[in-house]
Amino acid sequence: MPGPNGVFLRNFVIILVSASVFSQNWLVFGSAVQEQSFKRPDPLRFFKYYNGDFDVQNKHYWASTALTGVHGYAIAGVWLLCGMVFGIFMTFKHPNMKSWAISEFLEHYYITIFWLVLLFTFLALVSSSLVLSANQDSLKKMENLRESIENVGKDARRTIRKVVEAMTTMESLLVPYNSDMAKVLRVTSHQLGKASLLIQSVVHNIGASIHKAIQTSYIAHLVVVIFNLVLVVAALVLILTHWYPGFVIIIFLCWILTTFGWVLTGFDFFFHNFIEDTCAALEDVKLNPQNNSLSSVLPCMDPSYSQKIMVQIGSTVHIFISQLNSKAEDFYKMFGLDEQNENLYGVIQICNPFKGPPEYSYVPEGCPKNSIPISQIPNILASFTCFDEENNINEGCKSSGRVIPEASYNMARDYSEAIQDLLDIYPELKSLTECKLVKQFSNVVLQQCKSIRAAIRWLWVLMLFLSISMVALVLTWVAKAFQDRGRSFSMCSISPG
Repeated sequence: MPGPNGVFLRNFVIILVSASVFSQNWLVFGSAVQEQSFKRPDPLRFFKYYNGDFDVQNKHYWASTALTGVHGYAIAGVWLLCGMVFGIFMTFKHPNMKSWAISEFLEHYYITIFWLVLLFTFLALVSSSLVLSANQDSLKKMENLRESIENVGKDARRTIRKVVEAMTTMESLLVPYNSDMAKVLRVTSHQLGKASLLIQSVVHNIGASIHKAIQTSYIAHLVVVIFNLVLVVAALVLILTHWYPGFVIIIFLCWILTTFGWVLTGFDFFFHNFIEDTCAALEDVKLNPQNNSLSSVLPCMDPSYSQKIMVQIGSTVHIFISQLNSKAEDFYKMFGLDEQNENLYGVIQICNPFKGPPEYSYVPEGCPKNSIPISQIPNILASFTCFDEENNINEGCKSSGRVIPEASYNMARDYSEAIQDLLDIYPELKSLTECKLVKQFSNVVLQQCKSIRAAIRWLWVLMLFLSISMVALVLTWVAKAFQDRGRSFSMCSISPG
């Protein structure tokens, strides 16, 4: 029996080595990233260019991308500086305001200034309302994007976990017969486990980063715009009631809020670029699943190599099971079965789930109705196995037709279970080699990219419009303050009495 057992072992080792090589190369390919470089000034490196790829775990990527909103930050800085200079100037020149030429000029345009105040107040109120709506819409769509990323990460980890569990079971089965092969399986399952943890960590970081950015953006817009709405309405009331000190305080507060508005405008532009980068990375995944800037999250093998591996696994299993079925009589003779047991041949046809050459495609539903899965071999052989403590075939076993030693039965059982475990995880291996998870992920998320880009761009446009409106409104309020200071008005009047 050493000959057939050796053939059995050799063929089985080929299968497992193929699977193990696949797993290890899959991990290698998963870490080989084809960078999609950005050339952006990095404030963390004294504005030297960041030439890296899309990497949400890299602080230099975040810093360089955040700097793309510099137009908003710069205007916010200039506006705040102008406010400080204007405040200092007014502190020292305030007593002589009535002698200024602008005061005499504004005395003739009370109605014009009031209508300008109404116009810019209306624009500020409308744009603020639109910003609130766009802010809510972008929050919803970005949360959907984050959930899609996390769901695909969970699917990938679930698939890898199933493969790892199967390999662990196969390892425990093969330890008594082939320690070297068991060691290979142990190392491979350990590497796959590390890959699963890596995917979990990276997907968690991406989800956490997106969630943090979403919440920061949403809350900041909400707070600034709501306070802005309250102050704009309050300013209109104070203008009509002619309470000058309160009106000046409103101007001061809205000047600061307008500064924050420009900061948010820059932030929205940066956030839009981040979404553009994310969608571009996903588009790269769709076009090049094997080597892209997200390969560390969604690893994928080279198609030609993966096809070769899967054909090798399929052909090995196909040939092995075909040989078992075609040479059943040789196996009966090997185990000492006599002529009266040869009717067993029609019962133990083993299901061969792989078609023949050249594709060796996996079609488990193509098995004959009277065939059995390879995992059922132990049930068949149990009737012909001599189970005794000495593991020798005694006369009682021979007389009852139980001519298979218990050691051979145990070996056949363990090998058949190991092969069945391999067949059970074959669909998962196939999905990984064909990058189905990667393609599914890119398709799901790319479908959302267009609407997300539009939502963030619309939010930026509205914030830009609101910021411009507030600049115009605050400056109009300043002109109105110059008009009203030191003059008496009747309640709700436009011109002084």
